Amino acid sequence: MLIGELSSRTGVNAHQLRYYEAQKLLEADRGANGYREYDETAVLRVKQIRHLLGAGLSSEDIAYLLPCAVGEAPELPGCPELLAAMRTRLGRLNDQLDRLAQSRDALADYIDAAERTSGESYPPFEDADPLPVSA
Repeated sequence: MLIGELSSRTGVNAHQLRYYEAQKLLEADRGANGYREYDETAVLRVKQIRHLLGAGLSSEDIAYLLPCAVGEAPELPGCPELLAAMRTRLGRLNDQLDRLAQSRDALADYIDAAERTSGESYPPFEDADPLPVSA
């Protein structure tokens, strides 16, 4: 099947499929015309990739885990190497959550302090640009 059909069958756009291929998560043959050609197993593979991405795994993590994946969900065997990789990723996610919680609490403290001093306007902000909001 061509990339457009794989995209239609999986709901993943062609750009992402090409990215998965570049990351060695997905394989395609090339037809005589140079177009990517995927076999039927690509549909399952893309679904596995999407589930693993949804679990917060990086493409590097997925490349390591994917050869052992079974089924769409996918199921992963409990071998020590895979468990170690997943535990490492879970630890990184927990660290990120801790940092986010600290940032949230600090921002809430600033908001509380600012609300307690509302009405006081120093320095004057009417001519100032609003603070940039990062995405």
